[in-house]
Amino acid sequence: LWGDRLEGAVVAIGNAPTALFHLLETIADGGPRPAAIVGIPVGFIGSAESKVALTENPFGIPWLVVHGRRGGSALAASAVNALAREEEL
Repeated sequence: LWGDRLEGAVVAIGNAPTALFHLLETIADGGPRPAAIVGIPVGFIGSAESKVALTENPFGIPWLVVHGRRGGSALAASAVNALAREEEL
């Protein structure tokens, strides 16, 4: 769906661990490479594992995670806002 917009984008995932797994698979298959990945999906099934997969990625893409099952859309959006603030650059 967003494949044509991923190249050079900051991708934030806060809700679905499966989305993070799919993003990593897409990159591994030669798909577009984001500039950075904020991987903070929440949940009991797959969230911790998807974050570990992101931290172990061999793609050289900068990432930010909250390890474990905690996370969510609010945290992901807050992280992107903090990264976008001029004072943070």
